[in-house]
Amino acid sequence: MEAQVNPTTQTKRGPSAHLMCGMPLWGVAGFLVCAYLAYLSYSHIRRGEFEWPHDWWSIATYGVWVLLMLGLLSETRCWRERGFFGLVLANFVLGFGLATFKTASVQAVRELRMAATILWSAAALVSLAITFSPAKPMNQKKD
Repeated sequence: MEAQVNPTTQTKRGPSAHLMCGMPLWGVAGFLVCAYLAYLSYSHIRRGEFEWPHDWWSIATYGVWVLLMLGLLSETRCWRERGFFGLVLANFVLGFGLATFKTASVQAVRELRMAATILWSAAALVSLAITFSPAKPMNQKKD
């Protein structure tokens, strides 16, 4: 038997090229969370609520989310995932900035809430694109 399998031979597998692509659960979860946060941000604008928490707990929470998104960005090898995590990162950086900037004017907070609504909506749409399109690595050439 020439084609016997050697039990000591192991194939090396590299890290997965995609965190979300090919896993519809994560794309749908990302869409639902981002759509909810877009709605929440919009509802604050509609009601004229432009207060922002400035306590240390909020600042630390935003800081942890920023670090988590930076870590996830470094692990992705797909443009769509990088776009999604980049949009989420931008939102958390915006929140971190507003939490630390206590003297922001009401007009500035209003405009940043509008920006956050747009960013969360864009992240929701990118998450849907990830869910319903095949995975392709960033270095794959077009034919």
